[in-house]
Amino acid sequence: MRRIRPRRSPAVPLILLSWAGAAAVVTLWWRNTPNVVGNAEWLVGGGRLTGLLSGYSIALVVLLMARVPALERRVGSDRVARWHAMSGRYTLCLILAHIALIIWGYSAQAQTSVVDQTVTVVTEYPDMIKAVVGTGLLLLIGLISAGVVRRRMPYEAWYYLHLLTYAGVFLAFWHQLTAGAEFVADEMARIGWYALYGSVTAAMVWYRVLVPVGLNLRHRMRVLAVVPEAPGMVSVVIGGRNLDRLGAEPGQFFRWRFLAPGLRWGSHPYSLSAPPQEERMRITVKAVGGHSTALATLEPGTRVWAEGPYGAMTTGRRSRSKVLMIAGGAGITPLRALFETLPGRGSDITLLYRARSMEDLALWDELQRIAEERGARLLYAVNGPDGARPEITPERLRSVLPDIDRHDVFLCGPPGLTEHAYAALREAGVPDRRIHHESFEM
Repeated sequence: MRRIRPRRSPAVPLILLSWAGAAAVVTLWWRNTPNVVGNAEWLVGGGRLTGLLSGYSIALVVLLMARVPALERRVGSDRVARWHAMSGRYTLCLILAHIALIIWGYSAQAQTSVVDQTVTVVTEYPDMIKAVVGTGLLLLIGLISAGVVRRRMPYEAWYYLHLLTYAGVFLAFWHQLTAGAEFVADEMARIGWYALYGSVTAAMVWYRVLVPVGLNLRHRMRVLAVVPEAPGMVSVVIGGRNLDRLGAEPGQFFRWRFLAPGLRWGSHPYSLSAPPQEERMRITVKAVGGHSTALATLEPGTRVWAEGPYGAMTTGRRSRSKVLMIAGGAGITPLRALFETLPGRGSDITLLYRARSMEDLALWDELQRIAEERGARLLYAVNGPDGARPEITPERLRSVLPDIDRHDVFLCGPPGLTEHAYAALREAGVPDRRIHHESFEM
C-alpha cells in the first residue's frame, strides 16, 4: 500500500519551546535568589517565582489569541483554542498564588497583618494601582470563561468582554518591571522581557488587525446568493476578487462577519463547502443559533468581512492512500470539499453521512455526482421510520470496510457523534494519529 507523507505538525516542537521558555524564567529567578533563610523568605521567593511564571504564561495566552497561521493552519484551531483555555487557567492559578505568597511573605517580614501589608503594597509600590485593575480584569475574564457561565452568555457578549484581556495584560505589565526584583537591577532581563511582550504584541497587531484589513481591501467580498440546501441549512455564495489567491484549502474555514443589520457585530467560523474558485467561495451553514439562522435572510450584495483561512483538517493530514470520511449535520461542509478534491483513486475514498432523515442529507445531489465521477463510495445512515438511530459501531465499520485499520479517517459533526464515532474507530483498530477532526463549538 502506498504511504502518503503527511505534513509534519509543529505541535511537539512548540510545546517544547514553551517549556524551554518557562525553564529560562525559573533560571532567571534562581540566578537572582540568594540563600533563603526562614519561612518569610521562602514565601517571598515563591511569590516572586509564581509572579515571573504568571507574567510569562500571560504572554503565551495572548500569543494563542493572535491567530498565527503556523498554529491555526498546522496545529489546528481547535487545539490552539484548548491550549489557550488551559494556559489561561494555569495563569490565573499562578496569579492568585503570586498575590497570596508575596503578601503573606511581606507581612511576615514586616510583622504586620495581611490586611495592612496589602494596603501598603497597593498604595506605596510603583504601578500597583494599575496592576490591581489589570488583575481584576484578568480574573473577570477567567470567570466569564468558566464553562457554566460561558454557556449562559451570548457568544458576542463573551467575545467582546474577552477582548478586555488586552487591557488587563497592559495594565499588569508595568509593575513587573518596576517592582520585580529580577528586573530592577538586571538590564538584560528587562530587555528580554520587553522583547517577549513586544514580539507578542507585534504578532497580535499583525495577524489580528493588519492582515485581515489587507485581505478584505484586496478581495472585496460580497454575498452573491443564498441557496436553501436542507431544512434549516443554507449555502451562502460569496464573490470577490482573486479569491483563489487566498491560499484556502478544502477542509479549512474562515471567520465571517456579514455587514448586515443584526450580523455586523458577530464573527463566526464556517467551513468552505466547495473548493474555492477564482471569484467565488461557498459556505453551507446549519441554523443552530441566532447568527447562523439569520444567514438565510442575507441579501445579495451584502458586504462580507473575512479572516483566514484557518484549520488543519486538510489533505496534508493524510498519511494513507485509503480514506474514510464520517460526517454529521453541518459537519458535511468541510468533508464535501475534501470528498471532491482528495487525490488518489476514487475507490479508496469512502464518505459516510449521518443524518436524521433523507431530507436532512444536505448537498446530497452534489455528493452523488462527485461519487459517480470519481468512482468513490458514498454511504448514508438515517433514522428509521420509528426514529431508531443507526449507531456507528466497530462491527458495522468493519463490515463496511474490513481493512478500516489501514485507513485515515476525517471526522466532523456534532460533539455526540464525533465522540461516539471516535471511540468506535479506536476500537476498530484505527490509530489515534490517523483520526483527524476539528471542533468549532462556540
